[in-house]
This record gives sequence, C-alpha cells and structure tokens, in this order.
Amino acid sequence: MSRILAIDYGKKRTGIAVTDPLQIIATGLTTVPTHQLMDFLLNYVRQEPVERIVVGHPKQMNNEDSENMRNIVPFVKQLKKRLPDLPVELVDERFTSVLAHQAMIAGGLKKKDRQNKALVDEISATIILQSYLEAKKF
Repeated sequence: MSRILAIDYGKKRTGIAVTDPLQIIATGLTTVPTHQLMDFLLNYVRQEPVERIVVGHPKQMNNEDSENMRNIVPFVKQLKKRLPDLPVELVDERFTSVLAHQAMIAGGLKKKDRQNKALVDEISATIILQSYLEAKKF
C-alpha cells in the first residue's frame, strides 16, 4: 500500500503528516516554510509511494470557509496540476489548533515548547490525517 499525506497549510509555515504504508497510524512528518512546500511535496512523492493528499479545509463555526481558504484554493489547483495522478481531498480542520495545544499539554510539553508554532502545525496536520483515517473506516 501507499501512504496518505496530510497538509495543514499556512501563510508562513505548513505542517505535514503521513501515514505508515498500511495507512493505520498518522505521524507528524515535518513543518516546511510554505514558499518551499511544492518543492518539498514533489520531492517526497518521488521518494515515497503516496496514494493521496488531504489538505486541511479551514471553516468557521457557521460552516463557511475561513479567510485562509483564499490561499488554499490556488495551492490545491497547483498541486493537482503538478501531480495530476494523485487525488487531493479537503478535510475539515476546525479546532485542530486547539486540539494540537491540548495534545501538547496532555503530552507534558513545557510552555516554551507549546509556543513552538511549527510543532503546532505539524501536530495539526497529524490530527487532520487521523480524523480522515477515522472517517474512512465508516
């Protein structure tokens, strides 16, 4: 089998998570500067078998797209153009940052470590991927 890759897209940084090849476990991979994201992804899919990419879909409480969606739409279009054989799906990412902070507290990380925005983005991507995997089971 192949991996599923998840993206928590941000203006400055983007968190990335992947599954194991059996698509059982979601694990944080890294955080990359957003301006280097496409090169990172193209390089990664050359090295690892990836079945699909899921991208966090930022929504507000009223179910409307949040402001960051205007940055994500052009990115997703470019991603589909550059990797046309790879399905790209949007996954609701509401509350992932809050859940990431809660996971960091539960994991016993010190306050200084919890302020590491790159780590928050990577954990958010992992939560997006885990929620995708859980929804796929049903």
